[in-house]
Amino acid sequence: MNIKEILQIAVQKKASDLHLIVGLSPILRIDGNLIAIKNYKRLAKKDLEQMALSLLNDGQKKKFVANRNLDFSFSLENKARFRINLHYEKNNIGLTARVINEQILSLKDIGVPKITYDLLNSDHGLILVTGPTGCGKSTTLAAMINYINENYNRSIITLEDPIEFIFKPSKSIIIQRELGSDILSFQDGLKYAMRQDPNIIMVGEMRDLETISAAVTLAETGHLVLATLHTCSSAQTVDRIIDIFPPHQQNQIKTQLSTALKAVIAQKLLPKINGGRIAAREIMINTPAIANLIRENKTSQIKTVIETSSKDGMMSLEQNLKELKRNQLIN
Repeated sequence: MNIKEILQIAVQKKASDLHLIVGLSPILRIDGNLIAIKNYKRLAKKDLEQMALSLLNDGQKKKFVANRNLDFSFSLENKARFRINLHYEKNNIGLTARVINEQILSLKDIGVPKITYDLLNSDHGLILVTGPTGCGKSTTLAAMINYINENYNRSIITLEDPIEFIFKPSKSIIIQRELGSDILSFQDGLKYAMRQDPNIIMVGEMRDLETISAAVTLAETGHLVLATLHTCSSAQTVDRIIDIFPPHQQNQIKTQLSTALKAVIAQKLLPKINGGRIAAREIMINTPAIANLIRENKTSQIKTVIETSSKDGMMSLEQNLKELKRNQLIN
């Protein structure tokens, strides 16, 4: 079997993901559904191992064997890009590949609300895009970065694991740094970003206390920080950030977050009536009312404020779902 041929099929079928598992035929995720590729036999352990390792250089092979996991990006003859994860399961190699669209979608293409454009005109603060795995967070962040790139004269630094979308500088300059090859950790990347004259910093994922703390501090000190979290709502996002800090630091981070946070965009992908998928979103803007709830640890009331603050650009998930249904985009 040829791994490049299978990756090419994933692109042709407009799949979002490819799964290679010993004992199963290659499987694609198309519009959220898992579908086996026809006319392919079940993968043998030796075949999958050979295919997976053929994608790696010597350094990556050593790292994979040592860590039993590896994330990396792969370009298919300059025709398509993939974010690939190699792992072990039942002592067999497994591969999951996310297909990365070479064309970066615009904010209009992905249907973000108008308030998003105003948020990206800010010169400081923290904007978070949240949601479960596979909900389009990276696509939304890329559209945001590209909008800034095409409309503003800014210095942009991205910290990614691995680099997914390749940006072509337009009005802005863009430095893309990859975990492992360009930076040792997101924390280090954020620490030294201060000395690289950035206006805007994008963090692929805020994974730990050190990264979150550095991102919030940068947002406080005159930088616009865009980042993602694996949370499903604005209230859960605020709770997750606060709870990752030890108890004696939680009052401090509540105060910092109440001033540094600009907005939370929580999204999930739903099947469209005519095929494909569309994002449904909850939008929270950090108004004085929201900031007070964060400081007072009353995050359970955030949803109510969102539902009653449409004049400020906020929108609950339920409100957005009704709008999508009214426009006959979802059933």
